Amino acid sequence: MKHLCVAVLLGLPLLAETYRVVPESYYRTFAHTHLVLKHISPGDLVITKTIDSGGQDFENAHRSEAGNPLTGPFYVEGASPGDAVAITFRKMRLNRNWGYSAYRMGLMSVTPESIETLYANSYKPDLVRKGRANILRWEIDLDRALVRLREPASSRVKLEFPARPMLGCVGVAAPGDFVPTSGPAGSYGGNLDYNEIGEGSTVFLPVYHPGALLFLGDGHALMADGEPTGTGVETSMDVEFAVSLIKAANLTGPRVETTDYIISLGAQPEFVSSLDRALQLATTDMIRWLTTVYQLEPWAAHQLIGAVGRYDVVTVQGTMALKIPKRYLP
Repeated sequence: MKHLCVAVLLGLPLLAETYRVVPESYYRTFAHTHLVLKHISPGDLVITKTIDSGGQDFENAHRSEAGNPLTGPFYVEGASPGDAVAITFRKMRLNRNWGYSAYRMGLMSVTPESIETLYANSYKPDLVRKGRANILRWEIDLDRALVRLREPASSRVKLEFPARPMLGCVGVAAPGDFVPTSGPAGSYGGNLDYNEIGEGSTVFLPVYHPGALLFLGDGHALMADGEPTGTGVETSMDVEFAVSLIKAANLTGPRVETTDYIISLGAQPEFVSSLDRALQLATTDMIRWLTTVYQLEPWAAHQLIGAVGRYDVVTVQGTMALKIPKRYLP
């Protein structure tokens, strides 16, 4: 992409390092006060792991309390407030043969009067995790890259699908002394829960503190648009990434680039505001992206969005995304 800065343009060392990092402990907030897990330079390759949202690792060991435990923070050398970091995921691979999901739709996804007439939100106690009766186990076929619901079995539909590994949490330390948990999303990224953040994608985030302080977590083997049940197929992950640094980028929120699209995110915590507001945030950022980076006239940016833009519901009652196909860009 045109505005990804390479090390030589920034006067940074040309010899990149490779680091293998597996944390001993995990955080559950995007705070700037956390102890740094690893200092890295732009261009370095980091090979690491994430644990599932309930705190279990690839060997099924409980490594953390539940609540989207985060791997990090990674301190990016040279990153200063006003810059942006671009995290490119070289690999994002499933490393465990099972995952889990919620048994029923979240309250945000269906009409309130219907929820209790669907079915009771209890299947089997301790089926997946002790003390829980409302989560189901999925089998993950690592060789065939398939996910299959173990039980219950439907008499009408085969609940087996191709895996699509993704990370729910990608974020930097939040602005100021704000200490959000790893549950919501915001301008700093956070729990974005966007299924386009998979292998080969690049996530752009504004920097609010020296070193950016990057966190990762909340892996999914598969997840629908909007995360309507409140979960994906939650699991652990092997992740390899590299970070580029964009000086004085002055981003206002997250962006994503995939093979086919550039994507602006209107990221906000669920229920704070309507999806209308999230759509406006995404659209406003995309206009800025098209006019500043791609040098489109403002009217041309409006017409391009109006002709070929695509909106994704990223999280129900939270975040929206606006995608522009790259084949239409100059």
